[in-house]
Amino acid sequence: MCAMRMEEAIGQVVLPGDVLLLPGQSQDAPLSLSGAPQVARVKVVCGPGLLRRGDDLQVSKCGLLRHKEPSVYWVDSQQKRYVPVKGDHVIGIVTVKSGDVFKLDIGASEQASLSFMAFEGATKKNRPNVKVGDLVYGQFIVANKDMEPELACIDSSGKANGMGVFGQDGFMFKVSLGLVRKLLTPQNDIIQELMNVYPLEIVIGMNGRIWTKAKTTQQTLIIANLLEACEYLTAAQRKHVFAQFADGM
Repeated sequence: MCAMRMEEAIGQVVLPGDVLLLPGQSQDAPLSLSGAPQVARVKVVCGPGLLRRGDDLQVSKCGLLRHKEPSVYWVDSQQKRYVPVKGDHVIGIVTVKSGDVFKLDIGASEQASLSFMAFEGATKKNRPNVKVGDLVYGQFIVANKDMEPELACIDSSGKANGMGVFGQDGFMFKVSLGLVRKLLTPQNDIIQELMNVYPLEIVIGMNGRIWTKAKTTQQTLIIANLLEACEYLTAAQRKHVFAQFADGM
């Protein structure tokens, strides 16, 4: 088991079992989560790949340690199967409609549930029109190893805020979880560059699913292929490829 300072490990490969020392900790005196600490506590949000184990912050999967201000840390890996995380926005496929609850395939080890009341404006008399096979964009309100994942299509104020049933047309495809995180990074401009090539609609789920729609079926398929290729292209290569399609419009 290797111990390293959190700030020094950002961008480096970490392995399962590695211990990350929070700012203010030392290898001789790790941060104590109980009792009176000798140093000021540091609040850290642990994303995928990181776990609390007593007084330690441990790595649970292999990958690159990432950091988002002010204190969010996660491990970026080429994991293929999605593991639900509370707060994540995902794309689900309705598989079962049973009473007041819908079951959705989210690409994880088990399906997620979605109450018919978890839609904007839904009441017992005004039920949402959701059918088996529909695509739903929602957010996890329950996601832990001991409970069934639960989605909602409203935010804390009861508004849809872009969530709900969508995608009557268009095309949905699967990409790696690493590419999804790359596309959703605030400083990333891949989507904006793609919109300069073809006008489009796009929905990105943290579970590795992307839905997109352009003016024609051909343009929609080109967009899907370009997005999949972005996982392996450098910024310069990507701009060159996008420019070729823009010139051919």
